Order: sequence, then structure tokens, then C-alpha cells
Amino acid sequence: MGVARRFAQVLALIAAFTGAPALADPAQTARDAALSLLGAIDGLAEAREADNQVEALTGAIRAHENGLMALRAGLRDATLRLVTINRLFERQQEQVSRLLGAMMSAERIEGPAMLVHPQGPLATARAGMMMADLAPAMQAQAARIGQFARELEELRALRQVAIETLDAGLISLQNARSELSQAMADRRDLPPRVGDDEARMLTLLESVTTLEELARGLAERPAGLSANLPVFAAARGRLPMPVVGTVLHSAGEEDAAGITRPGVVLATEPGALVVSPWHGTVRYRGPLLDYGNVVLIEPGEGWLIVLAGLDTVYPRAGEILAQGDALGLMPGAQAAGPNAAAGSIDEFVRPDPVAARSETLYLELRENGQAIDPADWFDLSG
Repeated sequence: MGVARRFAQVLALIAAFTGAPALADPAQTARDAALSLLGAIDGLAEAREADNQVEALTGAIRAHENGLMALRAGLRDATLRLVTINRLFERQQEQVSRLLGAMMSAERIEGPAMLVHPQGPLATARAGMMMADLAPAMQAQAARIGQFARELEELRALRQVAIETLDAGLISLQNARSELSQAMADRRDLPPRVGDDEARMLTLLESVTTLEELARGLAERPAGLSANLPVFAAARGRLPMPVVGTVLHSAGEEDAAGITRPGVVLATEPGALVVSPWHGTVRYRGPLLDYGNVVLIEPGEGWLIVLAGLDTVYPRAGEILAQGDALGLMPGAQAAGPNAAAGSIDEFVRPDPVAARSETLYLELRENGQAIDPADWFDLSG
């Protein structure tokens, strides 16, 4: 119980300090960040005293951080929209295929045979007219989906530019503030004022423009897709396992060491691929206590998916994941060794598949900091 309680406390601290709070309106947050940054730029231009410069730099840094917070929310929204568009496109493709198949079958039937219909010639004519009406309607729907796809690409491109611009501006400001604070502490000559550095000031103004464009892009989201976005709460009982494996210990069940955990322990094969079970933001990735590498995914406001025990982790903190994206690999990818000879006895002796799953992945689900039995949400029958 002590290990599990310590793990829960560390998770709570990570969730509190590494992730951005939920944004009620990312567009307004981006707009406010642009205004704050504009005010900080004016402050930098006017600040002559060191203390005033530090204050203006601090305001500019906070504005950048708030802008990046809004950007992460926008990226998650764009990722979910991509999933939605792909689903719409797949359904549209299936409908077009069925319609084309029906029309090709009708074309192969010569004139007199067209009258052969279970409900007679009138029903045949009606069916033909319906098919003729369906074609333009489906073409219009395909055009609409294409428009959404193009819009999404533009939004994603805008987000990428915003990330690069704001990251560069944030690093520059942090360095300037650090240099100024260190010079003040050492009582030595202050570095050149940021307000006199034309290149830096132009970069800050570019960040303001980027934030304004981001705010417009977030505010102009089409309502047509909003209702179709996948919602994590609706996935209860249908979440796929993040790795191919079997349940070794259920939630609340003691393991061989007598430790009880609120999550499940999955037995996997060495080097198994771990994927994201849902769309979300990577809130944390890295070592944690004795759990190995841990990945925290935020699939929705107030929710955390905890995956612990990975050897290799791919995404970085802050990245947006789609369902099925690769998270990393389990330990033991080279367990077989480079000297395994072809035609060895291993090819003829088939080990127990459960015994062969010698690695363990810990899976936990939390809502507002409280652990929830993953068995209620995940399909653990694999």
C-alpha cells in the first residue's frame, strides 16, 4: 500500500505542475495572451530601470506560456477533428462504393430486363430516379468533407508555425531575464536592454501576430464537426488494450510481493509495442519511482491514463496523440540475442504463450485524481 500511495501522490504532483489547466475558451486565452504580450513589449520599450525590465520580461514570458497553453488545446482539437474527418471520409467511401456498384449492375441490364422488379416497372423507375438524385448529393457531401480536410490542414500548419514562433520567443525571453537577474545579483554591468534590441522586439511582435492568428483560427471552428468529435466519456467499456498481453493482476489484487495497486498489471512479450488507447495530450513522460518509464496521457478534462513500465518512449511531453499512435516499446526487445541460429530447437518447442510474456505494463485510469478500475473502461479480454 505504501508504494501505491506514494505513486498516487507523485502522479498528483505531476498532474498539478506539468500540465496546463483546462481552458474554457482557448481562443480567448490566445487573444488575452496577445494583448498581454503587446503590453509587455511596450513595457520593455519604456523600461529603463533593471527592476522594470525584469517585470516586463516576466510579463512577456507569462504571455508566451499562456499562448502555448492555448496552442496545446487547439492542437488537441485539430487532432480530434482529423479523426472525425477520417471517419466521415471512410463512411462516404463506403456509400459511394455501394452506389457505384448498384449503378454498374443496373447498366449491365439491358432495356427489357429493366422492367423486371419485385414491385413492377413503376418501382424500377423510382429506384432509378433515386439513384440519379443520390449521385450529386453524395458528390456535394464529398466536397464538404474535402473542405473540412483542407481547413484542418491549414489549422495544423498554423499551430506548427505558432509552436516554433512562441518556443523561440520564450527561450529568448527566458535567457534575457536570466542574464539580467544574474547581472543584478552579481552587481555588475547590466546586459543591453531588450527594448533596444530591434531583432528581439521584432520577434516579440511576430509572436503577437501569431497569437492573434491563432485566436482567429480557434474562434472560426466550424460547428458542423463539433458534435461529431469523439468524447472520452463515451468510450467507457470500449477502450482497446494499449499492448498485446494478458491481465496478470486486476485492480485491488495483491501481487507476489503483497502490494495492492488501483490499476491492472498486464503481462506482455519482451519488446512489445505500446500504443495510445485514446486521443490526448502527453502530460508527462519519464522515470518515476520504481515503475520504470511512465507516460501520462490526458484524454479529456479531469482524466489521466497512466502507463508505466516502458523501456523506450517516443512522444515528448506536450505532444498530441491520436488513438493508436505508438508510445514506445516494452523492455527486452533484444531478449532473443543476436546469436539465435536459424533452425534451432526453439522453432520446434513452442513455449507457453503466457509464460513467454515476461514483461509487465502497469495501466491505471484516474478521474479528478481518483483511481478508477480500468476493467470498467478497457476491453481486457485480449
